[in-house]
Amino acid sequence: MNTPHIKFSRVDSAKFFRTLNKRVNSYFKENNIQRTGNWKLHLKAIVMFSLYLTPYFLLLTLDFPTWAQLLFTIIMGVGMAGVGMNVMHDANHGSYSSKKWINKIMGGSMYILAGNVYNWQVQHNVLHHTYTNIHGHDEDMEAGRVIRFSKHAKWRKFHKFQQYYSVLLYGLLTFNWALTTDFKQTRRYLSKQLSYGKMPKPITQWSVLIITKLIYMGVWIVIPILFFNIAWWKILIGFFIMHYVAGLILSIVFQLAHIVEDTDMPLPDKTGNMKNTWAIHQLFTTVNFSTKNKVVNWFTGGLNHQVEHHIFPNISHIHYAKIADIVKETALEFNLPYHEYKTTRSAIVAHFKHLKQMGLKPAIPA
Repeated sequence: MNTPHIKFSRVDSAKFFRTLNKRVNSYFKENNIQRTGNWKLHLKAIVMFSLYLTPYFLLLTLDFPTWAQLLFTIIMGVGMAGVGMNVMHDANHGSYSSKKWINKIMGGSMYILAGNVYNWQVQHNVLHHTYTNIHGHDEDMEAGRVIRFSKHAKWRKFHKFQQYYSVLLYGLLTFNWALTTDFKQTRRYLSKQLSYGKMPKPITQWSVLIITKLIYMGVWIVIPILFFNIAWWKILIGFFIMHYVAGLILSIVFQLAHIVEDTDMPLPDKTGNMKNTWAIHQLFTTVNFSTKNKVVNWFTGGLNHQVEHHIFPNISHIHYAKIADIVKETALEFNLPYHEYKTTRSAIVAHFKHLKQMGLKPAIPA
């Protein structure tokens, strides 16, 4: 990843964002509601934490047949992804609650998802939300050498198979958080002086990282092996399945929002200038999917309303379905794109078509 030196255009002669922001603010004012979460989000948080943690305690305290143990680990993975998309995500954007201390506590759920708050806020809030789909700056587009998401990335021969093997790797997302990713990111982000808000002291960040990792491994692996009558190999397999299910869900939801056929992946000019303003850039690089499906809306934490989320990241996802019409109408009024796929299936197809296209050997310039 390059050190960000990107400058977005400040010229919005049609005043798109000013108009949109005014209309969205009017919606909240006229309906006398806060932009943060409400009882619906709090209830959902209880459900997601229950899906994630209740099976864990049941497995430790009661004897179940192997098939039930397997089912519980899958449910835990679903709950793990649910906590990440619905609770942790909103909280670390400051939109779960109007109270900062509640956002901090709920944002800390990142630690029980095997991640790290500082790293996540830098990668997601700073790099992804600011430099969306800009190769070399948005780390959500980076998959090492294994997967080629952008035409600006180097092509390798094995990429021609990536539409087949990529889905197998997607499930390793949170597993990598637990083992390697956070350590690499902490070293990189601290050296580059990147932060979301106040820059942490290196000793503090490293201490928090190491201690929380030790506690995490202790809770999920060491304690069950040492103090409960469960075969060690079952614990390790269950741990992997839980992470794989969560990683697969999170990865696919993330990819459908940006790594599809209809989104742009623009680069700055030689001086670091982008063609569009930041808000208009989000419209070109982001896509919605399955927004009329109530189950998808509920479970994904509004991440299927990615256009609304990227333009208004500090508004809780529970409001996206209501403000979507305002965003869409305003974008079309100003002759700007508003990308959306009607179903999750069509978005998945578009993602894998994009992977196939990116796996083809680029034409040699004349």
